[in-house]
Amino acid sequence: MLDAFASAGGNLIDTADVYSGGESESIIGRWLTARPDVSDRMVVATKARFSVSNDVNDSGASRRHLRRAVDASRRRLQRDTIDLYQIHAWDPSTPADESLRVLDDFVRSGAIDYSGFSNMTGWQLQKMMASVASVGTSAPITIQPQYSLLVRETEYEILPSALDAQLGVLAWGPLGGGWLTGKYSRTAPPTGRTRLGENPSRGFEAYSKRAPRDGTWKVLEEVERVARDHDVTSAAVALAWLRDQTGVTSVILGARSATQLESNMTAAGLTLSIDELTRLSSASDPRPDDYPYGPRGQEQRA
Repeated sequence: MLDAFASAGGNLIDTADVYSGGESESIIGRWLTARPDVSDRMVVATKARFSVSNDVNDSGASRRHLRRAVDASRRRLQRDTIDLYQIHAWDPSTPADESLRVLDDFVRSGAIDYSGFSNMTGWQLQKMMASVASVGTSAPITIQPQYSLLVRETEYEILPSALDAQLGVLAWGPLGGGWLTGKYSRTAPPTGRTRLGENPSRGFEAYSKRAPRDGTWKVLEEVERVARDHDVTSAAVALAWLRDQTGVTSVILGARSATQLESNMTAAGLTLSIDELTRLSSASDPRPDDYPYGPRGQEQRA
């Protein structure tokens, strides 16, 4: 899979210490070591925040935890320097300046090149960036939020905050946990070897959560129409739409097979017309009518 990704021109690999108990990082590390011909051009990103053991202190964004976590990730990834090291989520128990100072320590020591954030709300992101200015540390460069045609609430506060802070946006969950691939039916729960086929109640994308919403199927139908017009997969259309959104720097894929990966990578060469982008945006528009996110609020802030 990683060989196919590299051959297709991919150069960003994102993981986390908590994925498969660290095994994801180990697999990537072994591959990078075995492929010196592509290793140098790969941007390797990982994350830390969540518990990877039963130790009560083995979690969070504290100095103690992050110091141990970054060293463990470097060992598993078999890299002296991690290109991008991200706080996996907000930690309410640790002062922002403590987290930022230890990330700055990592940059200064050469343990990492850059730092970033993941899964933060708009106000949390603003607080972190305000703390950067006040304590004078090196500035994080990215935020990794969930974002797709089925999850556009990110546009309320997170994207504006990222744009204001000049952060790159690495969108995760671009296919809505498989929903935007066209695999799921309105008339029957998913089966087979798919994310929801194996567990229909899985996480954010649970079938029982999304299937009852008419808006879900409105989005999927529009995606399928555009895909037919281009003779490409629904996944390629969903990824191309996301790629073209203001502020999006990169889209994080999660393919299960080389075939899926190849299909997803075709999005890089897919150009959607302004009309198609508008139709997809209209079908997926999550904006409520109520103030402050409705039309009146937008007019006041324009």
